[in-house]
Amino acid sequence: MAVPPRILTDTLIHTQKDMADVETYSFAGGKAAAFTRRSPFKETVNEDALALIPAGADAGVLVVADGLGGLPAGEAASRLAVQRLAEAVRAAQRNNAALRDAILNGIEQANREIIALGGGSATTIAVVELQGRLMRSYHVGDSLILVAGQRGKVKYQTMPHSPVGYAVESGMLDESEALHHAERNIVSNVIGSPEMRIDIGPTFALAPRDTLLLASDGAPDNLYISELVDCIRAGSLRRIGRELAARCHERMRHPRPGTPSHPDDLSFILYRPR
Repeated sequence: MAVPPRILTDTLIHTQKDMADVETYSFAGGKAAAFTRRSPFKETVNEDALALIPAGADAGVLVVADGLGGLPAGEAASRLAVQRLAEAVRAAQRNNAALRDAILNGIEQANREIIALGGGSATTIAVVELQGRLMRSYHVGDSLILVAGQRGKVKYQTMPHSPVGYAVESGMLDESEALHHAERNIVSNVIGSPEMRIDIGPTFALAPRDTLLLASDGAPDNLYISELVDCIRAGSLRRIGRELAARCHERMRHPRPGTPSHPDDLSFILYRPR
């Protein structure tokens, strides 16, 4: 029997969590699905965090943060980032302020506090503001924001803030070369740096059957963009979320020549408007 989507009336935040299954929600006038789980080969905690922040009947903010592995307290940095952003959005609602300003203020506050932690803690973040069928992206680092049409067209995709990401954008590397590059996981822009910058996307109108994906790099490091699109473009959000998680973890556990494989924490949010 299908489980009905949970109606979110308050902010949902997942940190240091290992989910057994995809969760679905009624959110911002549409439907959302979320999943987060640590790398299958880790004994330490999941360093990713995610949040769904309602901001009215047909508005809300989606967030995925990826604490940088190998640096101190990556999970603390990702948790702090989503918490400060959620606090800023809730304050904006109370004060009738713009969501755009709240998102920027939340990220900048998190950056100040993560720097103050010391020790080099850092995180990436992918944020989408939803207002009806209009979306706007905000991102720092190499977490992915992607919009796919039902027929498989990539309608929107963020560029990773990394040397390899810039090389792909300029045409110096193709996607396959990038996924097998020795420096593919070097990130050049993070929350937790005095030089942090926020990449703000244009306002974009989602069509009724479009699928929006926010994901930590556990997804694009294990599946080509064409594979991600093929996975998410059609089907119920619960089904495609389960398939996405299964495909990524299969690649992590069983690397094969010619296919990407990078064990990592995996977190994603899927969203479709009604």
